[in-house]
Amino acid sequence: MDNLVKELTEAFGPSGEENEVRTLIKSLAKGKFDRVYEDVLGNLFLEREGSAPKILVSAHMDEIGVIVTHIDDNGFIRIAPVGGISVYGLPGKRFRFRNGTIGTVYHEKLDKISELEWNKTYLDIGQPDRESAAKLVSIGDLACYDQSFRALEGGRYISKAMDDRVGCAVLLEVLRRLPRKLPQAVCFLFSVQEEVGLRGATTAAYRYEPDFGIAVDVTLVGDTPKAHLMEVSLGKGPAIKVKDRSVLCHPLVRKLMIDTAKVNNIPYQLEVLERGGTDAGAIHISREGVPSGAISIPCRYIHSPSEIVDSSDLKNAVLLLEKLLIDQWPTQERSY
Repeated sequence: MDNLVKELTEAFGPSGEENEVRTLIKSLAKGKFDRVYEDVLGNLFLEREGSAPKILVSAHMDEIGVIVTHIDDNGFIRIAPVGGISVYGLPGKRFRFRNGTIGTVYHEKLDKISELEWNKTYLDIGQPDRESAAKLVSIGDLACYDQSFRALEGGRYISKAMDDRVGCAVLLEVLRRLPRKLPQAVCFLFSVQEEVGLRGATTAAYRYEPDFGIAVDVTLVGDTPKAHLMEVSLGKGPAIKVKDRSVLCHPLVRKLMIDTAKVNNIPYQLEVLERGGTDAGAIHISREGVPSGAISIPCRYIHSPSEIVDSSDLKNAVLLLEKLLIDQWPTQERSY
């Protein structure tokens, strides 16, 4: 999946500016769906038609970024976050605008790093004055990290925007592998604006009216030095979510995932995420409620320009989701 992940992660797509990613996904999925449409927010729906139940599988297209708030007389640009970016990781990082303009972030003079705040940072695009800078960048323009994809020795990948382009990659690979006829209807949703509040999945789930929901996204790990204790590690398989701040995963969906993994000898982990959320958080409270779960890809250094995932976790996530979708799901919610 090297090339697929590379193409997706290197695309430009901060929250609200997902068009380049959406166009790429439509091209990569060509001929593998029965129906394609978009909604007014920019969500992309790729449907495989079938009988009940209807399953909505979601991965978000957007990535974290920054937005231009002011350009001063010397050409320096003030910025604010779009999504969860830590201000302490900004100095020296490069950002790219949709038109290709590149800049680096630095900060005003500080006596100690604890004084660093967003209003003390600026983006330098190398222009000598406001007039020159304003020819390249306007107030309200969005930028994302400028960091390319690399495949590391041992089968791991490093890049910006693994969150959640690896989820998009999993959905695309599953879509390619599924047989033409499925036992139920499946909609592959590539959602917008997840990083700023699960906004795309909220409207998309309302429109599609699924019977079940599955989000595919990244999750934190507990395998780095002195990390917050957590039973998820790179290379030990996709994580089946139990809980995060946005959702308590439905026991029926969670059991289906665990049973499918066991029957097919797919390695898996169980995930309890104490902070953060996924599209499942929006899907499960749509209309009168949707039993939902999530498949999570273990990821180091989430929301940094150098997120790391293990290719074996991606391959096993593909296998797990594929097996889930070719099995018959219950047509009605059953007791558990």
